[in-house]
Amino acid sequence: MARKLRPEERELWKKVADTATPLAQPAKMEIPRALYMPKAKIERPASVQPDLKGFKIGAKSQSAPLVGGGQAAVKPAPVMDAKSFGKLTRGKLRPEGRIDLHGMTMAEAHPSLQDFILGSAQLQRRLVLVITGKGKGKGKSKPDYGPIPERHGVLRHNVPIWLRQSPLSSVILEVSPAHQRHGGAGALYVYLRRGR
Repeated sequence: MARKLRPEERELWKKVADTATPLAQPAKMEIPRALYMPKAKIERPASVQPDLKGFKIGAKSQSAPLVGGGQAAVKPAPVMDAKSFGKLTRGKLRPEGRIDLHGMTMAEAHPSLQDFILGSAQLQRRLVLVITGKGKGKGKSKPDYGPIPERHGVLRHNVPIWLRQSPLSSVILEVSPAHQRHGGAGALYVYLRRGR
């Protein structure tokens, strides 16, 4: 609740108000008629009703469900055989080689990754481990107050993109996040194609 003014405060306020001159009223702006023409009525097509002949409540739909519209997209099936993929995701397969990209810039990491993957393919390796690191978290580094947010973990973001591009995509069969014992979210398994 606000405090009420005392008589001496009212008197002081009256003296101040008497010396003040009011501001002039702003002139009313008129907008040319051409700028605010009424909007034309938009005709919308009649909604298309699906054909529901023969459908009863509780019956299953005959058509395949569509992806999108609120449904989760199905994860693509692995290209490699299911048994090996299961072992891979559980961390049971042992990588035959590894590269650690920690501390490298993108300009250093990209050629190093290409040399390692292509060299591993020539050596007939099947599974290699690419360690990208998790990137600096928001709490560990200085706060980002800029208008454009800074991406943390640039290698973690870019390495999967590089692995899908040529010339690496021609020798790679599968890329999967590593198991916790091999680095978890900061590493990737790269399963290479068999040499011909």
